[in-house]
Amino acid sequence: MLTRIDPQFGGTPEGEGEEAEAILDACVHCGFCTAACPTYRLLGDERDGPRGRIYLIKAMLEGEPVTERTRSHLDRCLGCRACESACPSGVRYGRLADIARGIIEERAPRPAIERLKRKSLRMILPYPSRLVPWVGLARRSMPLLPAVLRNKLPPASGSPSWPPVRHRRTMLALGGCVQPVLAPSIDAAAARVLDRLGISLIRVPASGCCGALSYHLGAHEEGLDFMRRNIDAWWPAIEAGAEAVVITASGCGLMVKEYGELLSRDPAYAEKAARVSALARDLGEVVAAEDWTPLAPLAPRRIAFHSPCTLQHGQRLDGVVESLFQRLGFELTPVADAALCCGSAGTYSLLQPELSSRLRDDKLRNLEAGGPEVIATANIGCLLQLASGARRPVRHWVELLDRC
Repeated sequence: MLTRIDPQFGGTPEGEGEEAEAILDACVHCGFCTAACPTYRLLGDERDGPRGRIYLIKAMLEGEPVTERTRSHLDRCLGCRACESACPSGVRYGRLADIARGIIEERAPRPAIERLKRKSLRMILPYPSRLVPWVGLARRSMPLLPAVLRNKLPPASGSPSWPPVRHRRTMLALGGCVQPVLAPSIDAAAARVLDRLGISLIRVPASGCCGALSYHLGAHEEGLDFMRRNIDAWWPAIEAGAEAVVITASGCGLMVKEYGELLSRDPAYAEKAARVSALARDLGEVVAAEDWTPLAPLAPRRIAFHSPCTLQHGQRLDGVVESLFQRLGFELTPVADAALCCGSAGTYSLLQPELSSRLRDDKLRNLEAGGPEVIATANIGCLLQLASGARRPVRHWVELLDRC
């Protein structure tokens, strides 16, 4: 794709104009991406598929006015990266969309109510201490909540047990943001499973949100600051010999694995960010590499596994968790269109509730068609999204292993 980037986007310290141009140049307009795109399949509008969005981004970077039309079609993008899995040319659409979102937020101001909504999400969700009182208020006001919020609010749970640090091998946990408030049992289950495998998972209180929420909403510098804070929090333990940073939410795992790239032009953090990304592991990668003798299912169950987009298209780890289940004796039920997004996509389910609900309902029909006893997944957003409409229990996969 021949692209002539407008000079206003070239030569920036961040180098994003040149980076976007290189991504655009790789596109050959073949259209394989459109069939893989959930929003194109729903809406049938070329501009709501990757190829159409690429043309809109290209026009913007070549100097055409940034309009509400461009913004609305980018807003409807899930960021699922299914198009990247389908692309024969290796077009890094996800990175291109992030660059475009940052520009759009600066050059096409939203209506005040939209700005307030997005700002509120960025000021509350990444901070557990701020989120806790809001969750408490929401639980006390359940009948008054909009359905999009009410259905995503799990019941309150107690403080789960976390094993003491007692092994020579140590790995670090991501503090996270929404997950420790709404589903603290997930990381605790991961710590118990790793403890049985001879690994101590260490909580690092100063680590928190991975930065994805802000970054994908176009607040790039804010997202980078979250990344820097996590690097600072983990660094002493990394220097002391921690062998990995383990992430139980696949969306956060994908972001941490990209710290090295996103901070590559920051002289103070480039080297450390690259080291952190090299140490980042999805929990499935860690468990799959260990001796599973201590794990033996007492009562294998029929499971429908939803592989999150960030796991299969982002981290390219499709099949890792499924293999764990099969080798431990669980039965996996077939899932049609397994590559398609459930509609969670970070804050997408809150900002695009109608499209998100349609995607969720389609996904649940496919997950429940095989008659599973339970639906398992690997990302907190997917878990909350699916649980809001499922007729069966929805769990993080490590919680099922924890019961083995």
